[in-house]
Amino acid sequence: MKPFLLALVLTFSIFKIAAQDASVEKSTFGIQTGFLGVWAHNESKLSNSIALRSELGLGAAIFGGNFVGKKGFIMVPAITLEPRWYYNLNKRVDKNRRVDGNSGNFLSIKTTYHPDIVLGSLRDNVVFISDISIIPTWGIRRNVGKHFTYETGIGIGYVHYFEDENINLKEESDLALNLHLRLGYRF
Repeated sequence: MKPFLLALVLTFSIFKIAAQDASVEKSTFGIQTGFLGVWAHNESKLSNSIALRSELGLGAAIFGGNFVGKKGFIMVPAITLEPRWYYNLNKRVDKNRRVDGNSGNFLSIKTTYHPDIVLGSLRDNVVFISDISIIPTWGIRRNVGKHFTYETGIGIGYVHYFEDENINLKEESDLALNLHLRLGYRF
């Protein structure tokens, strides 16, 4: 009887150790939409808790007022690379919560480039300035059902404008804010 109990305890110990070795997925694809835009993304596994997110999207802007002279709507392409550290996967597994589709809390460094390409129309005297931003971000990602996701994040970082001579703002700031709430579909 004692060898049987010892084998049972060892078996459960091995399963417990294996369960604590939660991991991000090898690769996951999806699309997301938020208040101002639509994005397609891929997350590729770099380690058990780190994934590299690559993203192509269209960010939208609604504008109007004296500066531009008319109201309008434009979309601007965005290219993003973002290493994400999912720091609570083991805790989620221990609490019997989902980690599939990289569901968990994360810290990341979101690096986004906006080229000076505009889909829509601006007045002749108004230009869109290409930029790159690097924003440390905290966020959460959760799955609903088999394919649907939601994600939210917040961060403050740095933005660099490539054509500084085109900026007409008196108080230029090099701070960038990443505040997002997105709904998505995972393939």
